[in-house]
Amino acid sequence: MTSTPIRESNLGAVLRPDGTCAFTVWAPFAQHVDIELEGDPPVSHPMQRDPDGYHTLTLTGIQPSARYWVVLEGKKRRPDPASRALPDGVHGPSAIAAREFAWTDERWHGFPLESYIIYELHVGAFTPEGTFDAAIGRLDALVVDLGVTAIELMPVAQFPGTRNWGYDGVQPYCVQNSYGGVDGLKRLVDACHARGLAVVLDVVYNHLGPEGNYLSDFGPYFTDRYKTPWGKALNFDGAHADHVRRYFIENALYWVTEFHIDALRLDATQAMADLSAHPVLDELVAAVHRQRDALNRRIYLMAETDRSDDRLLRPFDAGGVGMDAQWADEVHHVIHTLLTGENQSYYKGFGKFANLAPVMRRGFVYGGQYSPVHERRHGTFSPDIPGKRFVICAQNHDHIGNRMNGERLSTLVSFEAAKLAAGLVLLSPYLPLLFMGEEYAESNPFLFFTDHGDPHLQDAVREGRKREFAAFNWEGEPPDPQDEATFSASKLRFERRGHGKHATMLAFYTELIRLRKTIPALHHLEKRQMEVIGYERHRVLLMRRWHEDSDVCMLFNIGPDDVELTAPIPAGEWSVALASADAQWRTDDDSAPPPDAAPIRPESDGRVTIPGHAFVVYVRSAT
Repeated sequence: MTSTPIRESNLGAVLRPDGTCAFTVWAPFAQHVDIELEGDPPVSHPMQRDPDGYHTLTLTGIQPSARYWVVLEGKKRRPDPASRALPDGVHGPSAIAAREFAWTDERWHGFPLESYIIYELHVGAFTPEGTFDAAIGRLDALVVDLGVTAIELMPVAQFPGTRNWGYDGVQPYCVQNSYGGVDGLKRLVDACHARGLAVVLDVVYNHLGPEGNYLSDFGPYFTDRYKTPWGKALNFDGAHADHVRRYFIENALYWVTEFHIDALRLDATQAMADLSAHPVLDELVAAVHRQRDALNRRIYLMAETDRSDDRLLRPFDAGGVGMDAQWADEVHHVIHTLLTGENQSYYKGFGKFANLAPVMRRGFVYGGQYSPVHERRHGTFSPDIPGKRFVICAQNHDHIGNRMNGERLSTLVSFEAAKLAAGLVLLSPYLPLLFMGEEYAESNPFLFFTDHGDPHLQDAVREGRKREFAAFNWEGEPPDPQDEATFSASKLRFERRGHGKHATMLAFYTELIRLRKTIPALHHLEKRQMEVIGYERHRVLLMRRWHEDSDVCMLFNIGPDDVELTAPIPAGEWSVALASADAQWRTDDDSAPPPDAAPIRPESDGRVTIPGHAFVVYVRSAT
């Protein structure tokens, strides 16, 4: 099969192999656009305009790090909308970024989706230094000590200031300067591939942040026809939308081509409003998949959505979008509400034990029935879609950071309940995602933090957060997002992982991941080879998974009390592969059950005892 030529983005300023630098700016309503090179004195160069509103210019003698402005109609000096570097931040001049990099991953082609065990991290809060290079120093701990197979970076596109979650980014082509810029990200990706780690990058194509957002000065990038919770909606289906689409689709190709990114996590795809006959998501998926074939690498697109809609995963010729995977947050909602008892706001309706078996069986709770959160019918069923197409978690940046005090699950529930949540996620037939620090029960919060320069915007963010928390009836004053102490409090204390209960939790997560990797029935993500039964009276979930000669049966006690029950465990020689209440997984500073309460092998009639908030994994020997 022949592949299409590799498509590269030529928007912005691109250094060519012949030593020239090509500038391309889309400004359809401007008749005169100049590139102004900084210097003493600055030098302006007029650009040539084509009928579609693209202004181009080719210059010689331009060196990496040279700074420039785009000047519209001789009046407005703006950073390039496709800047590759912004050394002085979002309000400063653009800079030329070198493209040469000594990659060492020429043999890297990625790996199958079902092998992804994802570790989500925020570059700024992952290490004390908050840089890509500092993160490299912790990769061995993730691979060797823990066993994850992929890291997911929260958005790294340039945002205002030096601290931000990344969803307020305003320069999609520019790598955040305080993290280490273009070369820093490339060094991190190369180091990951050298250790067998894939890299997932979180990208935001549904809105831009409010500060430093100059796209409207260049063209009709935004529309008033739709609304998003975070800012103006992007113009994907109105006049001139073809060129807006190009800007974002080429951005996706930029990450997977120039930075060797293995997968893109598309933030809040439900907010990418587009009522055209061929929506932008369809076009983006097709473009990235063509690039995947041309690059001969496994590259995936993963959609975040709140719609519980399996059409995102269905192939285009079957009326779907063709995404490779999507986030299934309803699994998190059920686990969280059952263990914490919280049932407010977007958790409304999830805190029923009756939801656990369905959500573990198909990834969704709602498949067309009434949802108390949406106050209408919601969702679609997905019985035929393999588990490897769904990403699930017990906690992530949203569900921690959107709490008023940023509490992690391990600070909301007992040590045993936190282990139970880990077991449900890592032993499921879905792609598991861990949030940084979860693996050792990090107790520092992960709070919402910003570094906006506009005092009016600072106040607006503070008030907006208070309104979000109102639905939860939390008391007290939320931490100030603008206070640097809020950011500092959110940094990991990685050294904790070697001590006390943190070391025990790390060893427990490591063992769960080892089982997932080495037992074929757990590694093979096929929902059709699975049985899930919920015993509501006992609040126990039975999950059995099998593949060829491998057979695993798991019992999860969701309640706090010990339970004895008779479960339909098939006959055979079963051994205990892991019991979460065993002495080796206990901690002296938690109310763990005594060792003699550990689960026993099932009797011949299937009777078994499971301690409160514990689970047991049985493996049957091949006959």
